[in-house]
Amino acid sequence: MTTTSTRAELYPEIAKFVEQRKAEFGEISDERKAQLKQLAVYIQKCDSQGKPAKLTFVCTHNSRRSHFTQVWAQTAASHYGIKNVVSFSGGTEATACNPRTIAALKRSGFKADATSPSDANPHYSVRFQDSGEPITCFSKVYNDAPNPTSGYCAIMTCSQADKACPTAPGCDLRVAIPYDDPKVSDGTPSESATYDKRGEQIAREMLYVMSLVHQPNVK
Repeated sequence: MTTTSTRAELYPEIAKFVEQRKAEFGEISDERKAQLKQLAVYIQKCDSQGKPAKLTFVCTHNSRRSHFTQVWAQTAASHYGIKNVVSFSGGTEATACNPRTIAALKRSGFKADATSPSDANPHYSVRFQDSGEPITCFSKVYNDAPNPTSGYCAIMTCSQADKACPTAPGCDLRVAIPYDDPKVSDGTPSESATYDKRGEQIAREMLYVMSLVHQPNVK
């Protein structure tokens, strides 16, 4: 079993959200579960080698899906008490973390503040609990600091990034787990609902990954 510690005391609203998503594991298709299992195996392998499992989630602009997955992967690992996971996000180009992404995370119970709101590429401090360091969300290329340049798993969260970035130099493993872009609803009455739905899917799948990691000898 991967090294674990005391589970994180999530903010109450997030804790409720997490339990709702865990109850939906049956909605994940078998094909999708096979893709997600690759991450669980990688995390366990890193643990067996005594090293951190560095997960870099990549989408084209590092503005929406890659931030959702970074935040939820770290939250899910903490929820299950998995110590060796460190999550990152990046793009094939840098733009800005979209404020709609941050708004959706807040609706799920996260606390988030812009630490440089006037910048073209603002930094957001995102928390799922009061203790520990916050997750810092801002747009960057996938191998720019503070992201790792070697010994990491590159997870492609959109088909465009998957095509634009056929290789990820320095990575141990490259996995494609694409999500539909909530950007399609920007400026429409369904905007919030679309972002919330995507956040729910990503939370559900990252929790599923970490639930597998929590089991012994996932293969």
